[in-house]
Amino acid sequence: MRNLILSAALVAASVFGMSVQAAEPPADGKYVELNNPVPVAVPGKIEVVELFWYGCPHCYSFEPTINPWIEKLPKDVHFVRVPAMFGGAWDAHGQMFLTLEAMGVEGKVHSAVFNAIQVEHKRLTKPEEMADFLATQGVDKDKFLATFNSFAIKGQVQKARDLAKKYEISGVPTMVVNGKYRFDLGSAGGPEETINVADQLIAKERAAQ
Repeated sequence: MRNLILSAALVAASVFGMSVQAAEPPADGKYVELNNPVPVAVPGKIEVVELFWYGCPHCYSFEPTINPWIEKLPKDVHFVRVPAMFGGAWDAHGQMFLTLEAMGVEGKVHSAVFNAIQVEHKRLTKPEEMADFLATQGVDKDKFLATFNSFAIKGQVQKARDLAKKYEISGVPTMVVNGKYRFDLGSAGGPEETINVADQLIAKERAAQ
């Protein structure tokens, strides 16, 4: 997992008011049960959240494992991607993701954005730079810029920051099941193991309903 260095984590904790206290992990150490469960976005469904950053190579390498899994999730599971924002490029990329999501085109360009940053080494940290690249992917440049700077997106940015704080994350990729259980590639033991932990926790929550 792409862990933040201690000083960066402390800065993030200061800026976002992040709690550094969480429940102890279970005996197998694969996940942490949060002391304060976070309400899910769609009541009645089992929520799975992936917190990520386009600039994270581990998030990028996780894509071939998590994407096919997402496509096969049953109807009672609601999957959500949430951009982690720890300042700088994290914030810029997170706001870009939320803008694309609001425009209804994120699913079409998600892989292209990841590839541009991770493989082509584009920075994509300035709105105009983002818009120029996204135009090559069929996204309306003017609409993107207007949406990016809108009041609605500012609200979504704050919501994403609040969620990261409540989930008590310190790096990405991190997953959270039903607002209760947090785990990552490091604690689970790798990409496939992370998916296995998600499946086990989904089954646990389904049985509890």
